[in-house]
This record gives sequence, C-alpha cells and structure tokens, in this order.
Amino acid sequence: MAYKEKSEEDIKLYYTIGEVADKFGVNSSLIRFWEKEFEVLKPKKNESGKRLYTKTDLENLQLVYNLVKIEGYTLEGAKKIIDGKLFDQRKEKKIIKSLLELRLLLNNMKKALDNDNVK
Repeated sequence: MAYKEKSEEDIKLYYTIGEVADKFGVNSSLIRFWEKEFEVLKPKKNESGKRLYTKTDLENLQLVYNLVKIEGYTLEGAKKIIDGKLFDQRKEKKIIKSLLELRLLLNNMKKALDNDNVK
C-alpha cells in the first residue's frame, strides 16, 4: 500500500463557524439559525463559547444544506426527513444489537452442545 500524506483536512478535528460557513458558501448567521431549527446540529463550544464543528457536524450540516438549499425543502419538510433518518438509524442500531446478542447466545449454545457430544 502506497504512503499517502495526510492533508490538513484529514488531520483537522474541529472547524470554526467561519470555516464551516466558507465551506458551504453561506453566512455564519444562517448556520446559527439552522442550529436553532435542527436538533441534529449541535456543535461543541469551547470555554469562550466559540462553536467547534466536527466532521460529523459537517455531515449533518451537509444534509440540512442539501435538503433546504439544493432540493428546496421547507424547514419543516427537512426536519421530517431528518427525524425519519435518525429514527431509522436508531432502529437499525437496536436491530444490530439484538442480532449480536442472538449470535452470542447461539454460539454459547453450540459450544454447550459440542461439549456434550465430546463426553
């Protein structure tokens, strides 16, 4: 595998609101407004109260931006779509957890049966 030098984007953990606004080509005030409207947009704040956005925050902001600015959804329409996606993700996580627990149970049962057959 060839060595790939990491760019500043690969290394950077947090982005300021100004950097985020530049990335999306919008005003900082619009991002702050969207934070009030969309529960999924919750950047961390440092001791001085400055917003710090992670890559996950940027992905969530990209979703809002695409729905509102690109696809033309109203804020309410975008909220319904995002709420549905979050619900689906939570449901999917519960299903995966249940399946992993079931697999563990089945593996334990198999081991017990294998031990009984060895005797």
